Amino acid sequence: MACFESAFLVIGSGVAGLKAALEAAEHGTVHLVTKKQDFESNTNYAQGGIATVLDPNDSFEAHIRDTLTAGAGLCRRDSVELIVTHGPNAIRNLIENGVDFTRKDDGSLALGREGGHSFRRIVHAQDLTGREVEKSLLKRVCDHPRVAVFEHHTAIDLILDENRRCWGAWVWDKENGEADRFFASVTILCTGGCGLVYNYSTNPPIATGDGVAMAYRTGCRIANMEFIQFHPTAFYTPDSDRPFLISEAVRGEGAILRAKDGTAFMEGYHPLKDLAPRDIVARAIDNEMKNRGDDFCYLDVRHLGLDFFHKRFPNISRYCEEQGLNLDKDMIPIVPAAHYMCGGVMTDLWGAADAKGLFAAGEVSCTGVHGANRLASNSILEALVFSRRLLERAVEDGLHKETPPQVDWQWYRPPHQEKLEAVRLVNCRKTLRLLMWDYVGIVRSDARLRQARKRLSVLKDEIDSYFNAGHITEELLELRNLAQVSELIVLCALERKESRGLHYNTDYPDLSDPPKETIICKRGDGGVHIESVPIPE
Repeated sequence: MACFESAFLVIGSGVAGLKAALEAAEHGTVHLVTKKQDFESNTNYAQGGIATVLDPNDSFEAHIRDTLTAGAGLCRRDSVELIVTHGPNAIRNLIENGVDFTRKDDGSLALGREGGHSFRRIVHAQDLTGREVEKSLLKRVCDHPRVAVFEHHTAIDLILDENRRCWGAWVWDKENGEADRFFASVTILCTGGCGLVYNYSTNPPIATGDGVAMAYRTGCRIANMEFIQFHPTAFYTPDSDRPFLISEAVRGEGAILRAKDGTAFMEGYHPLKDLAPRDIVARAIDNEMKNRGDDFCYLDVRHLGLDFFHKRFPNISRYCEEQGLNLDKDMIPIVPAAHYMCGGVMTDLWGAADAKGLFAAGEVSCTGVHGANRLASNSILEALVFSRRLLERAVEDGLHKETPPQVDWQWYRPPHQEKLEAVRLVNCRKTLRLLMWDYVGIVRSDARLRQARKRLSVLKDEIDSYFNAGHITEELLELRNLAQVSELIVLCALERKESRGLHYNTDYPDLSDPPKETIICKRGDGGVHIESVPIPE
């Protein structure tokens, strides 16, 4: 067992984690913990871009309005105003840091449009924006003398003292098979989302809800976990549980959704047709598939022209060609897939969670920006803005200069001599993901949710028994977190007695004007405490 100390501990290496690490390194030493060697993250797969107001015809108010509309009444306006007004500076900062965004012939930034946006405001790097941003930030992180990166390390639990002050985390060193102590004055959760809760997800294998689960176990408030965004257009591959993402920007450039018989159907679901918000599009595709008995729908790009499509979406074009499609003649087969977690660790406008010294940024957090449904390409913007703000607050409060109390913290799990059969974990994981997909997916009902809760309880007990017996592996740690996050999703979904945004319940299809509330889960002595809190005006 090793012990490491630093001023800042960053858990996660997506755009929020990398940006937070760079900001923190200006004020002290930084340890960045990441589960994989190659910095796998949701950011790396973000195709669309970053939404911000740069077009002279656009305005902050229009971007705010579009975000609030997509969020279905549950966004915090102050949070939305914050990221929107800070957007142009965030983009300029990325350019200064070497991010090479796509430009027009005159040298100005090429702005795309996506579903839910009233103007072209998507700054992008062709169709691999996330990878370009992460590449630039990653180079600076690796070159910074105050940042130490620990690969193949999985956070287990946060370290809190008796006053609920966070002092870092216990972290599993996969290569050495040990639980190490990472002491830090400031701990920043940037662990991303929980897409692997579901059987079909566009997320990478690391998206197992680690930060949400760890924060919940310490008693932090977790909010709005029922709002899981299903991306409407993932490439349909019958034998894959991780379909390739077809960017929202493809519909923004004029692609048309069609049923298998060629019928364009979005006009019957929303005035914006194919540019409707993601939740509406995902439910429309789901409905068409179920009513027609089809396994998938199509995305038609044939009318856009092959040369334009290759230039605008080279990565998507390459993938489609590898799958044997001729986009002059063939349409792209698509299905919805779990994509983004709009709830998470509840924070204030400075990214601070409930425990002193603990912050969260990016998809793991619930800042109030996304409400009941995230507007396309607001996610990286939110991560950039809040990862900078939380450092401002931590430094202003002097948290990074505080030192841990002299307590002999010890690892609290006995080593287990017997090897746990891998088949048990594989079976639990498959069962959990299928259960969530079938019972807690795009369209829900109270009966299915109650059944899911019962089955999850049994699964969770089995998984916890392995952990409590001292069986510690990366696979078990992730499974433990997946089970915990699944429970929170179900509990929040049961508590919300309405259909709103990404949460559609067939038992509550037509409520006229239900209260606008945040659903909050918090761990208590008697189990999970759930409450509904009005959204601040």
